[in-house]
Amino acid sequence: MPETTMPLAPMTPHAVMSAFNYLRAIEADDIEAAAEFAAAEPQMAALLVQVAERVVIPVTTLSHQEQEDVPCDDSFALFELGLCFLATLRSWHEQAGADAAPGIALALIRFATQILTENHENVADILHQLNAVALGQAMEAHPAPADAHPVRFTIV
Repeated sequence: MPETTMPLAPMTPHAVMSAFNYLRAIEADDIEAAAEFAAAEPQMAALLVQVAERVVIPVTTLSHQEQEDVPCDDSFALFELGLCFLATLRSWHEQAGADAAPGIALALIRFATQILTENHENVADILHQLNAVALGQAMEAHPAPADAHPVRFTIV
């Protein structure tokens, strides 16, 4: 349970872009692009675990419930399942290293598909939204130096 009591260290903008580029390539079944993104980022599996933590913890944590909601057994089960899911992804990464990236990406995409999509949304829409939020947080946590040239990020 320690991962829910301490805030997660923010990812860098580069790490966010790398991870989400890879996730979108895997989701689109673009094996060539996914391989290129993985080759460019040797720590891809670790980045995907970091993304998973930032997606799963807020969705499964009890603290997001409204004040008048009384936690029930289902709330605690969801919380524990989220922790179990993350522990499994971490173990997978520790045991398989870089080779775990495709499986971790598919597990995260499946989580987003089953838990986060509503109505007419598809997982590509959800990944786009998660990417925008993560990139915004990363840029806020890692602002460019005052004398740096402005960079425009385009999220496709």
